[in-house]
Amino acid sequence: MSERALRGTRLVVTSYETDRGIDLAPRQAVEYACQNGHRFEMPFSVEAEIPAEWECKVCGAQALLVDGDGPEEKKTKPARTHWDMLMERRTREELEEVLAERLAVLRSGAMNIAVHPRDSRKSA
Repeated sequence: MSERALRGTRLVVTSYETDRGIDLAPRQAVEYACQNGHRFEMPFSVEAEIPAEWECKVCGAQALLVDGDGPEEKKTKPARTHWDMLMERRTREELEEVLAERLAVLRSGAMNIAVHPRDSRKSA
């Protein structure tokens, strides 16, 4: 084709291809329902793995698969406490020994604890 034949045909915007003679992939319609009562269908390929949750097309809430299993619970690790981390570093016997040492220092009065100036005004 010459340049003049294509001028003004909006090639970028308009496609001259048709869908005739094209076999589309087999599809299935999957129904979802959200907590606000909205129900809608989504097309998926027959070969696709169907998700248990989908965003609602109406309100944006999480919609669950109708007649399907709920979403899988994610496994979470229990929170590690300060005590758990301490027990990883020391045995109970070591902790009792450290406690006894610190209590002996406190009881002997060898530890000089400074009094904050504001605390001394309250007692006066």
